[in-house]
Amino acid sequence: MKKERGWLKKTFKQAMAQELREHKSSFIVFYTLRVLVIITLVRQIFLHNYEGAFFCVLTIALLYVPSWVQVRLRIELPPPLEITILCFIFAAEILGEVNAFYVNVPNWDTMLHTINGFLAAAVGFSMVLLLNDNEKLTFDLSPFFLALVAFCFSMTIGVLWEFFEFGMDWFFHSDMQRDTVINAIYSASLDPTRSNKVVAVKGIYDVVINGEELGMGGYLDIGLIDTMKDLLVNFVGAVVFSVTGFFYARSKGTKRTPAQSFVPSKKTAEQDYLRQARESGNSAAPEATPDATDDKP
Repeated sequence: MKKERGWLKKTFKQAMAQELREHKSSFIVFYTLRVLVIITLVRQIFLHNYEGAFFCVLTIALLYVPSWVQVRLRIELPPPLEITILCFIFAAEILGEVNAFYVNVPNWDTMLHTINGFLAAAVGFSMVLLLNDNEKLTFDLSPFFLALVAFCFSMTIGVLWEFFEFGMDWFFHSDMQRDTVINAIYSASLDPTRSNKVVAVKGIYDVVINGEELGMGGYLDIGLIDTMKDLLVNFVGAVVFSVTGFFYARSKGTKRTPAQSFVPSKKTAEQDYLRQARESGNSAAPEATPDATDDKP
């Protein structure tokens, strides 16, 4: 069994190496980002910022995920989709977290949530197409249904992410749901008559807590506005892909749309590097693994 596991890992590594080099454009982006992450990792270690170093190690692992998914699940990601995912990971972890772009660059978080809405819709759209591509069980799905599933999937992912942010803030006292400075509040809780009338408090330019001024220039909203803004831009990204995906599905892939560059497909025999690696290495495979080509690495 030990020899079998070693053989499976070896062939999987060979398939991963081939997968990374399959498309020149995504190959260049992958290694460029990996070099930048390694440089950042060394810098964070010298600065004794071990939390930043952890994010760098996590990013290196995440950069391999697109290739791992393609090899393991035998699906083909178009280069534009793969490059977008790689850049998204780098922008979120290295630029956003390590280099504090979330704080120092206006609307950085908004941009990433918009892209996330678009990518999540692409994933939902692709899942239906790939799962429906089965000779034993196939449905004739309408383009509108595909677009609707893509939109709903994207919005579900967006909501689940906001649940995660709220949980991190509530239980671990982080600040993933960024606060927003506002100058007016409207609340029925301030109504002394308890008759559910909304009381407006306008012109708030400072808040005093325990006798100390915050100096924020207004009232500090604790995450609600940020959450709703994130869901709104996620909605925009989901709608953009769903509309283009609708026209792509209606033309059955013959009409060129932006969605075409973001829809994965099943690998052909020429693109299935894992099977190729294991078939070419069958002579060196342990005798106890006649079905090794279907085992996990």
